[in-house]
Amino acid sequence: MTTPLHELSATQMLPAYRDRSLSPVAVVQAVLDRIARWEPQIHASYGLDAEAALAAARAAEARWAKQAPLGLLDGVPVTLKENIATRGLPVPLGSAATVLSPAAEDAPAAARLREAGAILVTKTTMPDFGYLAAAPSSFHPLTRNPWDTRCNTGGSSSGAGAAAAAGYGPLHLGSDIGGSVRIPASFCGVFGLKPSHGRVPVDPPAPARVIGPMTRTVDDAALLMQVIAQPDARDWMSLPPHGIDWRDLARTPRGLRIGLWLDPGTAWAVDPEVREAVLAAARVFEQAGALVEPLRDWTTDEMRWGLAHYFTMRCRVDLAAMPAERAERAAPYIRAAAAWAGNTSAEDTFRAFSRLQALRAATVAATGPCDFVLSPVSPVLPFAAEATNSGADAPMRDTHFTAPFNHSEQPAASIRCGFARNGLPIGLQIAGRRFDDLGVLQMARFYEAARDAAGPPARAWSEPH
Repeated sequence: MTTPLHELSATQMLPAYRDRSLSPVAVVQAVLDRIARWEPQIHASYGLDAEAALAAARAAEARWAKQAPLGLLDGVPVTLKENIATRGLPVPLGSAATVLSPAAEDAPAAARLREAGAILVTKTTMPDFGYLAAAPSSFHPLTRNPWDTRCNTGGSSSGAGAAAAAGYGPLHLGSDIGGSVRIPASFCGVFGLKPSHGRVPVDPPAPARVIGPMTRTVDDAALLMQVIAQPDARDWMSLPPHGIDWRDLARTPRGLRIGLWLDPGTAWAVDPEVREAVLAAARVFEQAGALVEPLRDWTTDEMRWGLAHYFTMRCRVDLAAMPAERAERAAPYIRAAAAWAGNTSAEDTFRAFSRLQALRAATVAATGPCDFVLSPVSPVLPFAAEATNSGADAPMRDTHFTAPFNHSEQPAASIRCGFARNGLPIGLQIAGRRFDDLGVLQMARFYEAARDAAGPPARAWSEPH
């Protein structure tokens, strides 16, 4: 194969394993070599166990030699965001305030991956408690963007985005409660899917929280969904199985009604380069026969402040449960959020929850007439690696286009739709109706094919720089 082993997709690896033209051991070793080369620059990895990964690869190779693979992903390297528990490894949640106790069992998604024969190469980094749409953490070294290490990966699946972009294998799992899969996918130029709430079981379950794939191709994301979208009794909010054929991606947007959400309805505007890239992507759908219509922003300041209040109170509750000396180890942004929440009342917190319900209702109502909705993922380009957001002038700007779909429980994806003048990638968000995860993947696959047919990326790289 002319493609370097660490760059192969899972859909390329599996047929080659089957016909014995490629070895899982060779692939895992190539991924480990890639990690060793890139980690000093991007710091995306946590809990790397090279010997365990190679041992698992040797076992997979033996199974393939007998044509008896363990499951759908036997021998394929994967990474998991560190808040997705794996048996025996502590789950620091990105924070130095966390007690490092080994996890007693695999989380649902991790269990499904092991059952399918996937090889866990490493966990990936996140900011404290997943609070930021940015990378800084009090526990992990600062994770940096492979496209430009001076820049942020976005968050909170910061390490997963960097790992996917840098070639730490084909399959990566992140989690998303306000944009945490889609924003790093956008900043790092990879594909990320936030499934419908409950589609992929989560432990512990929570409103708005989902687990989703981050990959370099839509086909690989669909393959990963086929494995992880299985029931698990630990998530009492999970959806029942629906018999979805996740690999059935052939579809065009002809005749579909697609909303275009570009105006944030705020004092700030979408970055002009982001806006132009999303408009160009919308034209691709229009040229393929879709009816593309602009959508007015349906969110309000009250809804957005309700979101901020609700999650700052979560910080306060988390820190209050710890001894004071341990809480002091949390990142300053967590302590500041907790202090802000301390100035609010119980009544304020109830109102915040009510405003999240209003955000959900407004999102469903505004997008219901559309088959799909296109928008920016992030309204800004990747900002400085050390920053915790894109600017204090608009603290809720970074998740403006992503968070509503968490609270409405609708599926939404990020796919690269262009590059800024500085060479950094720009993400297009494709959102669908609740439960239409397959439709979102189909529209993403359509756009991916159209994009790639237009020519190679404006910028490519293969070594740390």
